[in-house]
Amino acid sequence: MSKQVELLQGTLDMLILKAVSLGGLHGYGVLLRLQQLTGGRLQIQQGSLYPALYRLERKGLITSEWGESENKRRAKFYRLSAAGRKQLKAETALWNDFSAVVAGVLRAVPGAS
Repeated sequence: MSKQVELLQGTLDMLILKAVSLGGLHGYGVLLRLQQLTGGRLQIQQGSLYPALYRLERKGLITSEWGESENKRRAKFYRLSAAGRKQLKAETALWNDFSAVVAGVLRAVPGAS
C-alpha cells in the first residue's frame, strides 16, 4: 500500500533546492520532479510551492528566467544559485544529523539507558 508522507514544516525549501539542483525547472516541473523522486509519496500543493519559489528567489537561493515550457507555454524556469548550493549543503547536513538523532531515539528499547 502506498502511503503519502506529510511534509514537515521547514523542509519544503530544502526539497525545492534539491529538485532545482538537478537541473533548471519551471514551477510545475519542480512538483513533478519531487513526485518522481519520492515515488509519488510526497504531494506538494501548488498553493505551497509557488510562494516557496518566490521566497527562495527573494533570498537569492534560486534565480529565474522566462522561457518556453515543453507544451509551448511561457514559464519561469528556476536554477540554483551559488548561495542556494551552499544553503542546500548546510541544510542537507542538518537534516542528516536530525534524522540520525531521531533514528537513535526510535531504536531505543525498554531497559536501555
